[in-house]
Amino acid sequence: MRRRCARRGPAGTILVAATVGLALSACSSTPAGSPHNPSSTRPPALTTSTTAPPATTTTTTTTAVTTTTTDPGLLPQTETEPPVAGSALRATLQPLWDAIVSGSQSEALPVFFPEAAYVKMKTGLLPSPVSDYTDRLIAFYNLDLAAYHEALGPDPSSVQLLQVDGSAADAAWIEAGDCENLIGYWHLPGVRFVYRQGGAVKSFAVASLISWRGVWYVVHLGPNPRPENVGTVDQPAAGAGTPGPPGGC
Repeated sequence: MRRRCARRGPAGTILVAATVGLALSACSSTPAGSPHNPSSTRPPALTTSTTAPPATTTTTTTTAVTTTTTDPGLLPQTETEPPVAGSALRATLQPLWDAIVSGSQSEALPVFFPEAAYVKMKTGLLPSPVSDYTDRLIAFYNLDLAAYHEALGPDPSSVQLLQVDGSAADAAWIEAGDCENLIGYWHLPGVRFVYRQGGAVKSFAVASLISWRGVWYVVHLGPNPRPENVGTVDQPAAGAGTPGPPGGC
């Protein structure tokens, strides 16, 4: 999201020299035919007549099952706070870790804040919320993903994720109207991926998560703002490090 002031400066970042032209804007199915069931009758006896019972016809109708997926950004926001403690946060961010290991941008996109929700939050505040989402947020996300992938060294698939740490005390509800947004949301800064690489425990942060309908999404992977328009790893550290710091939006 847009921030009104810097939360961190150049210290505690890793930069990857891949640049992008970015504006530094502030923070019925049709049933099958019925089966053919021919009728049969007996010729009458000489002195009596017999009428055969009506033939029984069995029709089987198959109803097609349709599956639809609704973009969560098209649904209204709620004030439900997403979980931070326990395994829930790790389950939410596991796809992001997998994308960092593989370096796959497409694999990382489902974890990113929904475009339709962002447009709702920024319409009337930005000249073009769609362009800002695509040309700034997604562009930085892709650059950062490459930087985080590189930080795992020459054999990312050998790196073991140990834990995902966030501080519930750092989660804050950002009211509508604050931080240049029309809709409120929960914000969680500095969630840390703690991993083992070549026998050493290391970690880095996911700069900013925000909520939509009780689910955490990444809005900034690397720091925002940042010293340069390049892919940047947020708060890399030897050891587990400390989640946070609190603040920001």
